[in-house]
Amino acid sequence: MNILIFSSYKDSWNSVRPEAEMFIEMTKLGHNVTIVTQGYAKYISRFKENGIKIIDCYPTRKVCYRTIKTLRKELSSTHYDIVYAMNSKTIPNAAFACIGFKKTRMVTYRGTVGGLYRHDPSAYLTHLHPRVDGISCVAQAVTDDVKKHVWIDSDKVETIYKGHDLAWYQARAIPRLKLNLPSDAIVATCIANARPSKGIHVLLESASELSDIEKLHILLIGRNMDTEANLALAKASGMEERIHFLGYRKDVPEILATSDMQIQPSISGEGLPKTIIEAMAMAIPSIVTTTGGSKELLINGESGYVVPVNNSNAIADKIRLLCTSKENRQKMGLLAQQRMISEFSVQKTAQQHIHFFQTLLQQ
Repeated sequence: MNILIFSSYKDSWNSVRPEAEMFIEMTKLGHNVTIVTQGYAKYISRFKENGIKIIDCYPTRKVCYRTIKTLRKELSSTHYDIVYAMNSKTIPNAAFACIGFKKTRMVTYRGTVGGLYRHDPSAYLTHLHPRVDGISCVAQAVTDDVKKHVWIDSDKVETIYKGHDLAWYQARAIPRLKLNLPSDAIVATCIANARPSKGIHVLLESASELSDIEKLHILLIGRNMDTEANLALAKASGMEERIHFLGYRKDVPEILATSDMQIQPSISGEGLPKTIIEAMAMAIPSIVTTTGGSKELLINGESGYVVPVNNSNAIADKIRLLCTSKENRQKMGLLAQQRMISEFSVQKTAQQHIHFFQTLLQQ
């Protein structure tokens, strides 16, 4: 199968790796992969080492004549079974380029819940473009949302989780002394940029029910966590001195590695949060809410806990449960790690994509 991928790889190595390694795995399965991306991207050398053809071209806008012309020239010179576009800039350019190439299937990637509506004209440049033949969604929650809005047959919208490797996420735990934490602290970590949808205020509200657990410390990592409202909630919790606003950090994996649990209190639309994957890889149990794809990563009560959105009491209950038993924390963490190995591997993701592509080609 000849597959043309159109995506951006200019971000950090760790950010692009799950997607990039999936396409490398496709070459190992015997398929010919061409990637259209920024020629200066750091991942280019690894792509080339694995026999992937690179075309240096990336759009400057959603409809870029130069980009469309380059893609059409490539599609004319080489038959591609699949053109797979991965973001809001590449999808419209790929879709217009594919017009007239009837034997080529155009596939798009969708990674978030919400924001796709039939009454929105801009949606017809992306997933609702008439040239789109199939949509790959990062989680079942995303698939369910997309199916409400697209015109194509529902069997052409597929859930395929991004694949990962344990080795990518192993980090040496930062000494707790460097975080001003006692060595025997029970550390609950929340990693997010504090948009209202992330539910940081719900986690802080739960702290007022946990002040009696003297060893419990809550770490809040990310930009804009220390808003006036959040600081007020921390002060009112009764454990203000044990709630640590760490801001943006470059050593997040090392901090996560020293944590006892990871909390994801989001109240609206999530795709498949990377922080949960990282915690699973490190055998750290998570408490997540039912929004988006977070609940699909864990088996509730076995490899973590899933609680209702906007429910500080439920979050507090599960934090308390994890605080009471180190053995239980370790058991849940190991089960989460095993689940990542068995259900969210790079190899499985690549195979599922190939199967999806083959299904589209037969229709």
